[in-house]
Amino acid sequence: MRENDMLEKDEIFSKVLRAGRRTYFFDVRATKADDYYITITESKKFTEEDGSFHFKKHKIYLYKEDFVAFKDILNEMTAYVLDHKGEEVISERHQRDFKKEYESTSSEDGENTKGSFTDIDFDDI
Repeated sequence: MRENDMLEKDEIFSKVLRAGRRTYFFDVRATKADDYYITITESKKFTEEDGSFHFKKHKIYLYKEDFVAFKDILNEMTAYVLDHKGEEVISERHQRDFKKEYESTSSEDGENTKGSFTDIDFDDI
């Protein structure tokens, strides 16, 4: 069997979700017994000070016998978050505010002109 045939058999169906610095890969794969399972891979890009970058990846394997329970719990957890916190992405707003605050309090040589500590309003976290 050629290598391409092996890859085609392994990866049956795929979707990609790009979300900022994170990318999620959803893949349907086949076992040796030709049954299907899902892998979900989170890939997160990290940039070094010198401009180089690397990716950290985390993968979970989800088998058919767990699909219903997994889906039920995922639906329950996402509904809980949306019901309690809404759909606004606070972390993006917080990151923009942090960048503005950091830029306005840093001198040209990178020193923080306000001192070593930053006041944080824990209601914003």
